[in-house]
Amino acid sequence: MLPLTYDISRATRPKDGATVAVLLHGRGSHSADLQGLRSSFPENWALVTPQGPHPGNPWGYGPGWAWYQHLEEDQVVGDTLSQSLEALDAFLTGLPRIVGFVPGRIVLGGFSQGGTTSMTYALTRPGSVMAALNLSGFLPNSIDIPVSDLSPNSTPIFWGHGLRDHNVPMALAISGRARLNRAGVPLVAHDYEIGHWIIPEEIADSVEFVELA
Repeated sequence: MLPLTYDISRATRPKDGATVAVLLHGRGSHSADLQGLRSSFPENWALVTPQGPHPGNPWGYGPGWAWYQHLEEDQVVGDTLSQSLEALDAFLTGLPRIVGFVPGRIVLGGFSQGGTTSMTYALTRPGSVMAALNLSGFLPNSIDIPVSDLSPNSTPIFWGHGLRDHNVPMALAISGRARLNRAGVPLVAHDYEIGHWIIPEEIADSVEFVELA
């Protein structure tokens, strides 16, 4: 699989140890989409937004890109998600070259499919990123969550969700969060009176979560 393409907004004064937020777009979108959130993040963070490796059109997702093929509810085609996780392995390894400095905290997050992918990455590769931000995604039913002992390798997760989300219903957030809680995964959950989109309050809450983690 080819390396992931990306867009980037560098920190105001990039230096070794600065925080890097890597945000993954939703189904049928592209790498530039979530750069629109740049003003909601601290100026001293770099924002990198890679593009999903799968063309969305063959799966009926329009002319954009995807991180996996969705079946129904919390079911995905496992191989398509695994390929994206492997592509992210290589992408995150090359992050110092991409941002031009040695990152301190690496925060992996995303919206919808990007949130699902980010959370899955953190769960299957504990300790590989500092935190995961799941904005309106779900927890795939095929993911085997290792029971956490709250060790330093545990990856805390922020899960923001819209109470009026019809694309990824609130019921999936409730069931997914319950699975994480049973496994002892560090989790902070926030719900909002919105549908399937992101609001500034949600980004502010996620930034606060990172700063306090």
